[in-house]
Amino acid sequence: MKQYRNRLTLIILTLIGLSMVGAGLAMVKVFKDSHIRMLEQNMTREIKLLQATMEFADMNSDTAIDYYTDLALRLREISEVRVTFIKNDGTVIGDSEMDPRTMDNHADREEMLRAVEEGQGSAVRYSSTLNEDMLYVVLPVQAGTAYDGYIRLSVTLQAVDSGIRQGWMMMGAGLFVLFVIAAVVSYRVSREITSPLEKITKVARRISRLEYDARVDIQRKDEIGHLASAINGMADSLQTQLRTIRDNEDLLQSVLNNMTGGIIMVNQAGIIVLINRAAEEMLGVQAKVVTGKSYRELRQHYELTKLIEDGMASRSSFREERTLYPAESIIRMDGVTMVQEDGSYRGMLFHLQDVTDIRRLERMRSEFVANVSHELKTPLAAVKGFTETLLVGGVSDEKTARSFLQIIYDESERLNRLIGDILELSKIESKRIQMDYSPIHLSSFFDTITEMMRAVAEKKRITLDVDVSEELFLEGDEDKLRQIFVNLISNSVNYTQEGGKVEVTAREIPGGDNQDDMIEIVVKDSGIGIPKKDLPRIFERFYRVDKARSRGSGGTGLGLSIVKHLVEQHHGRISVDSEVGVGSSFMIELPILQEMNEM
Repeated sequence: MKQYRNRLTLIILTLIGLSMVGAGLAMVKVFKDSHIRMLEQNMTREIKLLQATMEFADMNSDTAIDYYTDLALRLREISEVRVTFIKNDGTVIGDSEMDPRTMDNHADREEMLRAVEEGQGSAVRYSSTLNEDMLYVVLPVQAGTAYDGYIRLSVTLQAVDSGIRQGWMMMGAGLFVLFVIAAVVSYRVSREITSPLEKITKVARRISRLEYDARVDIQRKDEIGHLASAINGMADSLQTQLRTIRDNEDLLQSVLNNMTGGIIMVNQAGIIVLINRAAEEMLGVQAKVVTGKSYRELRQHYELTKLIEDGMASRSSFREERTLYPAESIIRMDGVTMVQEDGSYRGMLFHLQDVTDIRRLERMRSEFVANVSHELKTPLAAVKGFTETLLVGGVSDEKTARSFLQIIYDESERLNRLIGDILELSKIESKRIQMDYSPIHLSSFFDTITEMMRAVAEKKRITLDVDVSEELFLEGDEDKLRQIFVNLISNSVNYTQEGGKVEVTAREIPGGDNQDDMIEIVVKDSGIGIPKKDLPRIFERFYRVDKARSRGSGGTGLGLSIVKHLVEQHHGRISVDSEVGVGSSFMIELPILQEMNEM
């Protein structure tokens, strides 16, 4: 605002100065022109007087130059003007300042040209001889046959320039005094105007810095007072509106950031104007990188980019599913056309939902139904077939009949185990089982299990070793843990050739910062092993590496799936390492204490 006040003062002073300078220039021009006209008139009279009184010699004689030069010198002493005698052809035959013989022809001089055309000529120009501005006046003169040419008088304008300088000095002094007075007056006037404006400007700047409580404290009834009131009213309204906008933006941003579905908004020009956090995670991009750029920047996801392009071209809503690579996640995209109130097209809004788990569960459900149907159909078919044979009396031999009845019994047992495993897995997956945690002495625990499995192992001449320290204890559900390790050890025995070996080891793993101490239990065998392509799927329901052998051993295909869920119920982890023909190792890590992990 000080700059504005200084600028206003400067403008006033500049206007005054320009007015004074303009007036001075006009006065100088008038003074100079009038003085020059007076000099011209006097010099014209002097030339005419010389024409009437002077005695002229023959201008073509040999002594003409000397005569007229001497005459010019005498006239200069009398009149203090420069006198020049010039022939009609412009030749100088006498001059009071220079030797005529060295002077140029004067026929093309400005004053000579005017004298030829108008009968009298005058000019003001710079004299290179005297190095100052001169006034030249020329008249044609004829004195009988002796002289027919021109007489030129010239006088310096030094006196005129001196008078002009004095005028400028007087005008400068007056201008300075006027400037001082104008500066004081204009400063007071500009301060009266700009001081309240400065206060208003400061408040406006505070408001622009988001200080919405700033107000103008001016109590006046003039236009500035009205402006201050308007500023305060505007600040009140702005504060209320911005508070509402900020609340709405926070709410909208919170909704967008916490949505499980991705949101991408593309305007009519194909520019991404909005992308939320879920969409960033799905597409592996950053909002700050792609916002403000074309949707084609998502070119690494060609399928989605093509959907967006088709939607933008057709300007119609759609719903499609595409697979994104390399994560192989399935994304469902819903495209909705955005229009303004006047019906004009604004762009499109795209909603992205990761349906990978949903589709996986649907596939698993379908596979589960198919597998259960297949697993139930096999024993039921056997039971039905042998029963029908017995019913129609097709077997008369009692030994054969008993073998049929044994097969029916075995298949019903297998069917019973299958149904039991399905119900058990269903309860585990639905979190409906109760966990009864208690301290377990691992050495005694595994002695009981191996004693139960030893008869089966000895039948195949398989060595069953247990290496568990007497000092190891674990908190867990003993029945569920027994179910886990009976299943694993039983599988190891079943899939290990005669003369093989099954080992059970346990060791403590100290926990780090903010981590619990763990117990690692490894069930290792020297069996047939598992192909690497099957390792990621062995914990799936009904998945079998060797279907024929697993059915022959009476397996249901649910054992490892139950094991995995029971390990997770104990807040542990299970993993497997296997090599075909060498053997398999199942590693289970369980926390020693369950108090902090129990939900």
